[in-house]
Amino acid sequence: MTQRVFSAMQPTSDSLQLGNYLGALLQWVALQEGRDAVYSVVDLHALTVAPDPAVLTRRTRVTAAQFLAAGVDPERSTLFVQSHVPQHAELTWILSTFTGMGEAGRMTQFKDKSSKVGESGTNVGLFIYPVLMAADILLYDTNVVPVGEDQRQHLELSRDLAHRLNTRLGEGTVTVPEPHIVKEVAKIYDLQDPTAKMSKSSSSPNGIIDILDDPKVITKRIKSAVTDADTVIRFDRENKPGVSNLLTIYSAFTGRPVDHIVADFEGKMYGHLKADLADVVVGALAPVRDAAMEWIESPDRLDSVLADGAAKASVIAQATLERIYDRVGLLPPKRR
Repeated sequence: MTQRVFSAMQPTSDSLQLGNYLGALLQWVALQEGRDAVYSVVDLHALTVAPDPAVLTRRTRVTAAQFLAAGVDPERSTLFVQSHVPQHAELTWILSTFTGMGEAGRMTQFKDKSSKVGESGTNVGLFIYPVLMAADILLYDTNVVPVGEDQRQHLELSRDLAHRLNTRLGEGTVTVPEPHIVKEVAKIYDLQDPTAKMSKSSSSPNGIIDILDDPKVITKRIKSAVTDADTVIRFDRENKPGVSNLLTIYSAFTGRPVDHIVADFEGKMYGHLKADLADVVVGALAPVRDAAMEWIESPDRLDSVLADGAAKASVIAQATLERIYDRVGLLPPKRR
């Protein structure tokens, strides 16, 4: 039986960044081979930060365009916008009745984000965010979920809820998902603070490389990346985090082992590494950027792809939801 893979990203920025591309999108493209892949732009999740409506609409299209530009193929994968498949919200309510208050309150991201804004600035949507994420996954009888280390806890909640539903409602109610984490590129670090993950929410603009950045901007940011006072190019995450981050990015783009790259730069300076890496990154991202802009400039074409994907996703999601509704005891509607 073909395994099904599900993954998603929020439309919370005008461009995905390098960590999204290396740590997620390239995996998504690879996982299309031999699997039933389902990928989504999760716009309902983005509502927890009260985005400007027009900005959310634009960013939803821009995010989907970058998925397609990176190689997500709508002929081989199901690509859709979360709010276009209402079963996500419906299953969230069912799952919320199986989730304990303490269980949801222990989620690290909720604790971190709510501590920054206080109780008055924390909405209920942020509290049940992991439950919506579980619904995203369980709706599609997902076998494999490619996730970053920072999302592992949320996936564990999805697994716990899946086991709970199967125990209370009968085996086979939902599929228990397994994580898929690529260790080598599980985390890309900030170019200006290489001890912190590259992230739109916590990084300075100069520490981030965006997929849609102008090549000159990419080159400037790589060449100004923080390294250290030493001059030896070697991989040492603890003592040389900046250089190690650059080597990790170089390896991820070229597919070459880090030790081979280190050998190439023996006796050379950091400037040589940065210049070569800038050429590698610009060369790899240029066609992705160009393809994304073509999709962005053709919104009708993009919306058609997303509509087709939503139609395909709805068929799968509705079958799962009806199975759960039946087992939980909800009266089925009379068909006319």
